[in-house]
Amino acid sequence: MTELQTHSPQDLIEGIARGYAADATPPLTPELSETLRTALRSVGSDLSSDEPLDEAGVGRINEALDAFELDLGAVVGPRLDAVAPDGTLSFRQRSEAGRPLRAFGGQ
Repeated sequence: MTELQTHSPQDLIEGIARGYAADATPPLTPELSETLRTALRSVGSDLSSDEPLDEAGVGRINEALDAFELDLGAVVGPRLDAVAPDGTLSFRQRSEAGRPLRAFGGQ
């Protein structure tokens, strides 16, 4: 879990990037972390800074994470599950047949 200071799009993007990187396999390099932030910023401009992220916003964030992974073809990480009203981000691991996905293709 990651906690946000505010619900601003910049804090949200930073929190999501930190939460994703914490559980990504293999670990993200600084360059890949910045590429991830850039991918999230493309969605962040659509996010409201006045309210917590709704279900549609979570879906757009997860679509950006999917696109990031597909572009690289070598990283697997968690997906944003929810943003609590207090600013706590929760993530969930993606799985197939009850087993976490692994990078570099295959179970």
